[in-house]
Amino acid sequence: MTSSNPGNPGAIQLSYRDAGVDIDAGDRLVENIKPFAKRTMRPEVLAGIGGFGALFEISRNYRNPVLVSGTDGVGTKLKLAFQLNRHDRIGIDLVAMSVNDILVQGAEPLFFLDYFACGRLDVNTATQVVKGIAAGCELAGCALIGGETAEMPGMYPEGEYDLAGFAVGVVEKDHIITGLTIRKGDAVLGLASSGAHSNGYSLIRKIIEKNNTDLSTNFGGQALMDVIMAPTRIYVKAVLELMKHLPVKGLAHITGGGLVENVPRILPESVIAVLKKNDWDIPPLFHWLQEQGNVSESEMHRVFNCGIGMVLIMAPELADTAMKILRSAGETVWRIGTIRQRDASEAQTIIE
Repeated sequence: MTSSNPGNPGAIQLSYRDAGVDIDAGDRLVENIKPFAKRTMRPEVLAGIGGFGALFEISRNYRNPVLVSGTDGVGTKLKLAFQLNRHDRIGIDLVAMSVNDILVQGAEPLFFLDYFACGRLDVNTATQVVKGIAAGCELAGCALIGGETAEMPGMYPEGEYDLAGFAVGVVEKDHIITGLTIRKGDAVLGLASSGAHSNGYSLIRKIIEKNNTDLSTNFGGQALMDVIMAPTRIYVKAVLELMKHLPVKGLAHITGGGLVENVPRILPESVIAVLKKNDWDIPPLFHWLQEQGNVSESEMHRVFNCGIGMVLIMAPELADTAMKILRSAGETVWRIGTIRQRDASEAQTIIE
């Protein structure tokens, strides 16, 4: 602040920095993140970071392209990131939640935008976050084409921020996955999750608080905090590779609501998915959460993914070939159930 103002002699002269917004810090952040964003670029990007809007040309390889969009955040997993000062991979979670969602309709993610909001901009923290977002975009094969950093004094507690992400993908109109062709006898495949992903963290935090858990404790050869904070797995490249070779009837991203609420979203009313819990490996984290929180099995199934991050439904004669392709692409996959006819009163997904 200075003590003179030509328009009002003797008045204190204020700047935006005095009000809590550091324009120079924002400029430093933009320069810091440009190299990370550059690594995600695709040939279709016409103008990216730095402009008022990002430009992206749809490839002429598509005959009848349909754009598919999705948006999401990270939820209260952010609270643990603040507590543990772990900001380097939370951006992967942000990307995963949106690109996995648009993937289930058969879409290839094209580009991603982020929204980072805070009370006071810490350039080092924000750089770590955006570096993670760029890493997620690389895993998904999409371009980090732009974003917004909002410094809003008084809106957030010191050291905290919020994140939102926006993904846009494309699919041929006649290749959109709707689930309408799912029939009795179809096979249900499950792709392994990397942990709790980005769902159920209000309950996880409650369990940690209730038990006064030491998150530095060794848990299967890793610090418990590393297991709990493992980023959401991005399934895009493996599933897109599968769809080059075989038709997929249905896909479900297993997020909040778990298997019992997400799988029904892709099923015709006439059928039910019967899943066999002994047919896949449930990671030790979920057993620990259930025991430490005294959580019922039914509650576990509707809060957490319980080891399955993505469900695929295939014609039964294609299931074995599909699993070979997915394993070759680096995924862990199991045949976890089947589709059968549904009685009117039945839930659309049951776990036995």
